[in-house]
Amino acid sequence: MATRFTNPFDALLELQNALEQSRFSDWLGLSTTAYGAFPPVNIFQQGDDLVLIAELPGIKKEDMQITVKGDQVRIAGSKKVEYDEKASLHRRERVEGDFDRTFTLPVQINADEVKAEYRDGLLALHLPRAEQDKPRAIEIG
Repeated sequence: MATRFTNPFDALLELQNALEQSRFSDWLGLSTTAYGAFPPVNIFQQGDDLVLIAELPGIKKEDMQITVKGDQVRIAGSKKVEYDEKASLHRRERVEGDFDRTFTLPVQINADEVKAEYRDGLLALHLPRAEQDKPRAIEIG
């Protein structure tokens, strides 16, 4: 019986194609969508409201856009990595370019009351739950 060796790059190409196809399918539903080198994010509940913390080191406030509508939050922007024109680049691991990430939250958000704070490369969004989305106690008559 002959042993057949496969090209490992074929397997990597198959994996890359499968991952790309999953981005365009609906298997994730509306939970999150993204493109680019998007930042890692934590979202947690604090009382009735939600808090989103995103890591955005090296990104200027003016290079970010934050939008909130209904139950969705979108963080988009651009990261630039600049070098002196006379610099000789030997290794490049820091990513640059555009990013765009949208999250569908489990509750409606009051967009007028959202607060954003950006310090030391961390973006914090305080996302207050919309009044019409909060549970109401019903009296039995």
